[in-house]
Amino acid sequence: MQNLTRITCNPEVMGGKPCIRGMRVTVGTIVGLMASGHTPNDILTAYPYLEEPDIYEALAYALRLNSNQ
Repeated sequence: MQNLTRITCNPEVMGGKPCIRGMRVTVGTIVGLMASGHTPNDILTAYPYLEEPDIYEALAYALRLNSNQ
């Protein structure tokens, strides 16, 4: 199973929600944008400090959480 090193959870950042590399961008934000039809390129344009692997790890993290329920 892939180790998701880009996803962090810190109670001091966004209330402990899973975030991208400790930044104030949550996995939920990325998943929500993708679900509403935005492309990875759209997201990278809106959040230029993100990297493409951040988006794919956020999706993998969400899938892993959903699979465990």
